[in-house]
Amino acid sequence: MRGDPNGSSTHQPYPLITGMETADAKDELRRAIRAQRAARTSRQRAEAAVAFADVLETVPAVRDAVCVATYAARTTEPGTGVLLERLAARGARVLLPVLGAGLARDWAEYTGPDELRERAPGRPPEPPGPALGAHAVAEADVVIAPALAVDSRGVRLGQGGGWYDRVLELKRDGVTVVAMVFPEEVYDAAERPLPSEEHDIPVDAVATPEGWHTLR
Repeated sequence: MRGDPNGSSTHQPYPLITGMETADAKDELRRAIRAQRAARTSRQRAEAAVAFADVLETVPAVRDAVCVATYAARTTEPGTGVLLERLAARGARVLLPVLGAGLARDWAEYTGPDELRERAPGRPPEPPGPALGAHAVAEADVVIAPALAVDSRGVRLGQGGGWYDRVLELKRDGVTVVAMVFPEEVYDAAERPLPSEEHDIPVDAVATPEGWHTLR
């Protein structure tokens, strides 16, 4: 038992969103989840990062992938540092997002933790490049995507910029998309469906520090 990497004492945020516009409901839920994530200690986050890596290594699409598109986590997000190192150590090619102006999409290869840089406040750490272009995600055998929450239909609540919804349109058909969230951020769509819009692209599976399972 790794202490409390899963935040098991936390509740599942679900503000009263009945009757709200979808965009407003998403924003309310984002605020609640971000506040709960911010309450985790650095030790809990570090322990959870190890547990996430342990779980993701058991996902067949991740285990067998030659090329993995994933992300470098910001401080309060489910940690990916351990996962990135393990993927690189087994020889997988790892692609990380590079954010251009506005919603510009790009990717670059992971070259080690010491090479990652935050290019602006609030942005995720990025590799130095060279940039490979938006369509580089089509080379990935699996996509591990960030999320604030996921429900049992595969609906993913992102940060609000729409970056990953545009990115996922460019992946190869049949490539599995796995979302990383904490346990209380997995919602039963029959009881607590996440607000969604037509442009939202569903994910295929969800991983938490406790395990993973397919959706939809």
